[in-house]
Amino acid sequence: MSLQRFEEINQKIKNAFVQKKKESPELFQKRLQFSWSNWGFGLEDFDVSCARLEKAGIQFIELHGNHYGPDLGYRPAEVKKIMEAHGIKTGGICGMFSADNDLSSNRHIKRQAAIDYIKREAEFTAQMGGKYMLVCPAAVGRPGKYDDSEIERSIDSLSRVADVFVNYGIRAAIEPIRAAETSIVHTFAEAKDYIARLNHPGVQHINGDVYHMLVGESHIAQALVDAGSMLTNLHMADTNRCALGDGSLDIDTIIMALYLIGYNNDECCFVTPEPLGPGGDPYPAQNAKTDPKILDKLVFDSVNYFREREEEVLKL
Repeated sequence: MSLQRFEEINQKIKNAFVQKKKESPELFQKRLQFSWSNWGFGLEDFDVSCARLEKAGIQFIELHGNHYGPDLGYRPAEVKKIMEAHGIKTGGICGMFSADNDLSSNRHIKRQAAIDYIKREAEFTAQMGGKYMLVCPAAVGRPGKYDDSEIERSIDSLSRVADVFVNYGIRAAIEPIRAAETSIVHTFAEAKDYIARLNHPGVQHINGDVYHMLVGESHIAQALVDAGSMLTNLHMADTNRCALGDGSLDIDTIIMALYLIGYNNDECCFVTPEPLGPGGDPYPAQNAKTDPKILDKLVFDSVNYFREREEEVLKL
């Protein structure tokens, strides 16, 4: 029986992986940096969240970008103290963009709110030693478009604040999100076009999310290979947006793709699970209280399964 088209691509990636590993085994010694996006923990005490990650052997965290106003959000000194106690460092910051702070909004006050929010979060990212900040070109949870000029407004808004990423030495990571959750930039190709049109040195990277990629990309692993050094963070969840291993995601080929692009040898690159469950608007999770046992299972199942598959792949 002949291979299906996606299987043919899988085989090409596998062959390239094996060949590179044979030619340059030293590039495969370091493991991928595993992080965790904590905003899905909702209202849980931050110390409890960090204790869970420490127990799971996770050394990096993607912090909730919760500085929605000048008097809101994490206080750097307090957060650092807790993280240091648990041996955890900041990978990056998960920027949160809703209709209230929308770079593409047709209301100028909402665009200004997005600009001000980015200024606060970029400063916080630098204070915490983070490597990147996730940026959504339009509101998440608003799939219906305002009009046909959203891309232009979004690019104009971000261009007005993009210098902060250069000034703080952090990467702005544009995230493509599925059409069920946002109105523009749904694929890696569209993210690349957005970045090219913005044309700013502070905005040169992509934050991938395999759940969104399931519907946005024809082949997830190939899209990662094609992104190459533009990829700086990869959100992970299985096909049902639950813990890794709970669905039918081809995680092995994704791991091969990441090693192929040297993702394990870049100190600014992370694999960051964000299992939020299915639904059109995941943002309510940030204000929820979830049974700690459920969160424990999400974390431990995901990290254990990922590391198991990573070791299996590296046997090839």
